Amino acid sequence: MKKLQLFRYICGLAVLAVTSFSCNKDFLEKKPLTEFEESDVWKDQGLIQAFVNDLYVQMRPGFNEVMLGSMSDESRFIHDYNTSRVVQGNMTPDDVGRLSEFATWGQFYKTIRNCNMFLEKIKDVKGINQDVINRLTGEVYFMRGWYYHMLVKYFGGVPLITYTFNLNGENSDFSTVERAKFTDCVNFIASQCDSAAKYLPVNYEEIDNKGRVTRYAAFALKSRMLLYAASKLYNAPGIPEMTDLTKNATDMTADFATRAQAAADSVINSGLFSLYKPTGNGTTDYGRVFLDKGNSEMIFVKLFDKSLLGTSHDKYNGPNGYHNWGGNVPIENFVSGYQMADGTAFSWGNAQMAAKPYENRDPRFYATILYDGAKWKTRPADARQTDPIGIIQTGRYESASGTDSVWGLDTRNSTIENWNGTFSGYYMRKFMDINLDAQFLNGDQSWIWFRYAEVLLNRAEASLLLKNYGDARTYTNMIRTRAGMPATTLDGEALWSVYKYERRYELAYEEHRFFDLRRWMDAETVMSDDAKGIDVRGSFVAGHPFKYTVFTMQERTFNKQNYFVPIPSSELRKTDKLKQNPLY
Repeated sequence: MKKLQLFRYICGLAVLAVTSFSCNKDFLEKKPLTEFEESDVWKDQGLIQAFVNDLYVQMRPGFNEVMLGSMSDESRFIHDYNTSRVVQGNMTPDDVGRLSEFATWGQFYKTIRNCNMFLEKIKDVKGINQDVINRLTGEVYFMRGWYYHMLVKYFGGVPLITYTFNLNGENSDFSTVERAKFTDCVNFIASQCDSAAKYLPVNYEEIDNKGRVTRYAAFALKSRMLLYAASKLYNAPGIPEMTDLTKNATDMTADFATRAQAAADSVINSGLFSLYKPTGNGTTDYGRVFLDKGNSEMIFVKLFDKSLLGTSHDKYNGPNGYHNWGGNVPIENFVSGYQMADGTAFSWGNAQMAAKPYENRDPRFYATILYDGAKWKTRPADARQTDPIGIIQTGRYESASGTDSVWGLDTRNSTIENWNGTFSGYYMRKFMDINLDAQFLNGDQSWIWFRYAEVLLNRAEASLLLKNYGDARTYTNMIRTRAGMPATTLDGEALWSVYKYERRYELAYEEHRFFDLRRWMDAETVMSDDAKGIDVRGSFVAGHPFKYTVFTMQERTFNKQNYFVPIPSSELRKTDKLKQNPLY
C-alpha cells in the first residue's frame, strides 16, 4: 500500500499558524513516521488532523521576501529576482518570472488532490468524534475552494477535478482533462464555500483552534470570488480574444454582483466583526489593525510565533540604515496617489504641495510609507551617533557650512550599509513593529487572509455594479472615515473613483492590487506607466529649502496577454487537451 509523506503533515501540527491538537501518550507511542501507510491515516484522529493541517501550511502568506505588490504599481523589489520580467511584460509559458512562486499551478493541484482524497476517505472513517469530522470536512471544503480560487485568479478557467487524481507519469489524469469554463469554475468555488459554511463553526473558543477557518471566512471567500467574476475583465465586452475559458460566455455582472453582495451581507449581519478603532486616530488605528492580535477586524489570518519562526517582514523591508534589506520599496506612482487630508488630490504641479509633499496627507500614508524626514525608531548602535533620534534619511544634505554634502543613512551611499538601499526614496512602513529590532529578531504579526474592511469594500463594489449608489457610498464611507478621511458625497458613476481609491490605499500590500488592476481592466494604462522615484536634496543651511525631483527608475510595460498568467509549458506538454491562455 502506498506510503504518504506524513512527516510534513505531522510537522504542520507544531506550526502555530495552523494551530495544534492535544497529543496523548498512545499517539506518541505509535510507530515511526516513516512507517505510516496511507490506510493508517484514516484510522487515527491525530493523523487526520495532521493531514488537514498541511492544507493550511501550503497557503503562501504575503510575508515573503518578494511581495506581490512589487509586480503591481505599489512597489519595486530592489534585488529584482526576476520581478522585472513580470512588470516589463515579458512573461512566457516557459518563464513567468517571479510569479512562479505565486501562480504555482503544480503545487495548487497537489493540494487540491489532498482535499479530494480527504473528502473521499472521510466518509468511511469510523470511531472518530463526529463533531471533529464535521469541522475538518468544512475546513477541507474551504481549502478546496481556496486553492481553486487561486488558480482561477491567475489563470482563468482551469480543470475542475474532484477525485484523487494521478498527477504524474504517462497515466496522469492531466493527459485527459480539459479546462472548465470560467463561469463553471466560479460557481464551483462558490459551492465549496457554501458546503464549508454548513460544517464550520462561527468562531473558536479553544486556543488550540485559533487560526482555523470559520463559517464567515467561507462567506468572505465566496464574496471575493463572485465579485471578481462580476468585474469588467470577465464580462462583455472584455477582451475580444478571450473565450469562455477566461470570461463569462454571457454577461454575468448583475448575477455575480448580487451573489457577492449576499455573501458579504452574511458576514456583515453576523455582528461578529467591526472596523478596528481602538484610539479614534486615523493613522494609529489603521496601523494597529495589522499589529494587534485578534482584533475585531480579523476574519481569517495566519498566525506567527516569534519563539518558533516568526515573520521576517521587518528585516526584508526595513531601511538599510537599520541593517535591514530594503526589499519592496514603494514607488512614487503609488505615493503620489495618496490624497491630501481634506480629500483633494496631491499634485507635484502645485507649488505649495511640492514644497512640503509629506504634510497633511491621508493618515494611512503615515502608517504605510517611510519617507525622507519620517520619525521612525532608534538606530542600531553603530548609527546612533550620526542619528540619535531615528529619522529616515533617503536624501543628500548640504552641510550647515554650505561647503559640502552628505548622503543619508538610508540611501545606497549609506555609511551603514550600501547594497540594500532604496531605489525609490521610500521604504515600506505597513505591518512593521516599531518595537522590533529586525536586524536580529523576527516579528509575530499575523498575515491577513480576510478582514472586515475587505468585506465592506466588496459590499460597496457589488452595490456600484448594481447601481445601488446610496449603499455603495455608505460602505465606502465606513472605510474612509475610519481612516480619518472626510466622507464622500459623490453619487452615480463618479463614486467609482473614490471607491477605487479606498480599495487601493486601504488594502495596500495585502495582495489585492495585482488582481484589481486586471479585473477592472486598468492594468494596460496603469502598469504601462514607468516606475518613478523621488530624489531628495536637503539642506541644513537656514533659508535653503528641500528640493524634490521625480525621476524614472524602471521601465514598465503591460501587454494585453498579461491579464492572465500563461499556463506552464510543462503542463501543456502533457496533453493536447489543455488550451493556452489568449495571445501567448
